[in-house]
Amino acid sequence: MKKRERQGYFLKSKKGEMLTENVVFIILNLAFFSIIILFLFLKMGDAAPIEERYAKQIALLIDAARPGMLITLDISEAVEKAEDKSWPLEGIISIKDNCVTVKLRDDGFYTYSFFNDVDAQFEMKENNKLDIRIR
Repeated sequence: MKKRERQGYFLKSKKGEMLTENVVFIILNLAFFSIIILFLFLKMGDAAPIEERYAKQIALLIDAARPGMLITLDISEAVEKAEDKSWPLEGIISIKDNCVTVKLRDDGFYTYSFFNDVDAQFEMKENNKLDIRIR
């Protein structure tokens, strides 16, 4: 009889441990995924992805362009970020030595190069448009 009681006692003990381990596992997974989701939401509104997107768009448009073309690009999201920091609009985009640089942060910028051997000049318009003239 004592052997059965001991076996039953151990079975109850192991079932309790299994439940506790599963609860701890679930709590740790929820904490991990909530931290990942929080990180993603914080980075979505950051200026770095906006810099990267506009630098690549402009460089790829210049690469596909031919001399004499005029390209108009809506950069309202970049203008909003620059206005939030009270930056002059002329300083957020520069094209020099076959590289497009977009700067919307104090501590960094994003540069993307293009291969088309053209002279690209740009002008900011008042309605959040960027005109790029290819020569």
